[in-house]
Amino acid sequence: MDAIPLFFMLGFAARLARSDLKIPGQLYEALSIYLLLAIGLKGGMELARQDPLEVLPQALSVMGLGVVIPLIAFPILYKLGRLDRHNAAAIAGHYGSVSVVTFAVAVDYLLARDIPYEAYLPLFLVLLEMPGIAVGILLARMGGEMRSIKWGPLLHEIFLGKSMVLLGGGLLIGWAAGPDGLAPLQPFFFELFKGVLCLFLLEMGLVAAGQAGALRSSGAFLVGFAIGMPILSAVLGALAGAFIGLSAGGTLLLATLAASASYIAAPAAMRIAVPEANPGLSITAALVVTFPFNILIGIPLYDRIVSLVYGV
Repeated sequence: MDAIPLFFMLGFAARLARSDLKIPGQLYEALSIYLLLAIGLKGGMELARQDPLEVLPQALSVMGLGVVIPLIAFPILYKLGRLDRHNAAAIAGHYGSVSVVTFAVAVDYLLARDIPYEAYLPLFLVLLEMPGIAVGILLARMGGEMRSIKWGPLLHEIFLGKSMVLLGGGLLIGWAAGPDGLAPLQPFFFELFKGVLCLFLLEMGLVAAGQAGALRSSGAFLVGFAIGMPILSAVLGALAGAFIGLSAGGTLLLATLAASASYIAAPAAMRIAVPEANPGLSITAALVVTFPFNILIGIPLYDRIVSLVYGV
């Protein structure tokens, strides 16, 4: 097993054992800012090497994937799970959006195995943040409540929230500066990346264990959904990656992105747009179940799925 996911397990076990281990709030903020910027910078640097016209069709296809996933998740939650429209739509929106940290762990998985991938994949990470959230909001409001949405604060939260500003801003800076311009920043933003990721996963383990008690009230269906939906989404992501011509490594990253669920950007947006939904259900599913499943079991499983798609 890779060492990096073990830091998540350490934090999880420490919280369950009632250890006094804590990550200061300001340090957590600094770690999240670093990870978002570093991922954006690396993606922008590689994007500068690409022909935009070649990447554009892939980008549009990836955004389409971000629309399809919540449209599949919603009827499962609404019809089979018998959740009300607001909660079903909010959870579907979380699963249509993505987890930056899960993406970072998947990148480390590929690097540890010397598996090549398209280094501009962080562009897809940025593009997949928004469609799922937007579709989730529309599904929640299809019952005639569209006029009640305060669009100004909502659009501000989606497009100018912390994650989008840092990812998108880093992407633009990396693209404008290019490899030569970013060379002086390599020691800080790229060489220290794995160590910072370990500390962030330690904090995620502490947070997830603190929410674990909510599983008792969430029900077996939500737990099953939080494991089954990522696998289904990963299959869709693997098929999409093969269709748009990505390498096996790039397809694994896209499959992992499709399988991940947002626990940063989506909760903030849904809090504004769908206040009727219970945020505890979404956070429990995305952070307590799907996130650890993906980093401990899911990524190797998706690697196998990609191998089957590519006939390896």
